Amino acid sequence: MRIRSRFARRLRGPAVFVLLLLAIEFLDEFAYGAQEAALPLIRTDLGLGYDQVGLLLALPPLLANLFFEPVLGILGDVWKRRLLVMGGAVGFALAAWLISGSQSYAALLAAMILLHPSSGAFVGLSQSTLMDLEPERHEQNMARWTFSGSLGVVGGALLVGLFVAAGLGWRAFYLLVGVLAVGALLVLWRLPFPANSHPAESPLPFWAGLRAGFREAGRALRRREVVRWMLLLEFSDFMLDILHGYLALYFVDVVGVPEAQAGLAVAIWTGVGLVGDFALIPLLNRVRGVTYLRFSAALEFGLYTAFLIVPGLIPKLVLIGVIGFFNAGWYAILSGNLYTALPGQSGTAMTIGNLFGLIGSVVPLLIGLAAERFGLEAAMLFPLVGCVALWIGLPRQVDVSREADEQEVSSG
Repeated sequence: MRIRSRFARRLRGPAVFVLLLLAIEFLDEFAYGAQEAALPLIRTDLGLGYDQVGLLLALPPLLANLFFEPVLGILGDVWKRRLLVMGGAVGFALAAWLISGSQSYAALLAAMILLHPSSGAFVGLSQSTLMDLEPERHEQNMARWTFSGSLGVVGGALLVGLFVAAGLGWRAFYLLVGVLAVGALLVLWRLPFPANSHPAESPLPFWAGLRAGFREAGRALRRREVVRWMLLLEFSDFMLDILHGYLALYFVDVVGVPEAQAGLAVAIWTGVGLVGDFALIPLLNRVRGVTYLRFSAALEFGLYTAFLIVPGLIPKLVLIGVIGFFNAGWYAILSGNLYTALPGQSGTAMTIGNLFGLIGSVVPLLIGLAAERFGLEAAMLFPLVGCVALWIGLPRQVDVSREADEQEVSSG
């Protein structure tokens, strides 16, 4: 009994709670990271056309960003965050099982529409909770969060391949995702949220608290440092997810290699990026994140320019690996500074991120239109814009000190 009670005390410890939050991010990226690998199989199984695939990828996140996740973020600051996270876990598990059992395009689309806002509550508010645990270590904890997600991306893609090779198929994978989400829910049920892991609930009635939360979000959007970090996050994505999305096409259409070798380029990018995410965790205990980011943005500009110019498959593979290593931490550092600029409003940070994400969602379309008119080789210059924007927009030491003083005055 003593051993059991000692174990129970450890189970309620803050370290285990942090591990649970990181495991939730791993599970989310585990599911979404497998989507690219499973999509050709889903398309063949359900007989989907390219227009249906495009709608499947675009409509669920658009609806979530427009109608659901902004409200969830505000509620995470003014209402019962633990209940929202647990409700998101239920929706996440149910959506995964509906995807697994879908026999028509309509059923699959409905399941994906459910998955995105469920992920917003389950995973987005878990990230906000992690940020509230240690307000002075936002960058470091975001680095851990990003590394956990990178592990999930790699693990999900690998496991889908193993399931297919074993004859289990993509449906068994999503069945497993639902089971893992229920496991996380059961652990959440046993673990109370630490007192410093979320803002105090609003004393106002539900609807009044929600309106007050949106007013606070509007005030936050008028603050220069909040807009700065959000814009830099969107520009950084030029060298992150947007480049990732076009990387295989570049190797096939511009470099002229078979699809298998193009897949190798994506694997190198992802694998080396995982190493970079891991290396960033101890680095941020020694170097200021913004200092590293300015150095990295300048270095990435040179590396990516060389990647576009240098001929031959092997040099390009080497360079894309180095690029994947040094852009690690961009999302973690910028997100950490956004949370620091919004003390006590971590859910509001999620809401603002979704609103700016609507603007950023246009960029892949712009690149596609540019590629259609001028060729993909010319359109692949877009990621350089992200490097330049970071170099220009990141605050110098004087700016950082001034922002800290302003934040102290506003919080006081």
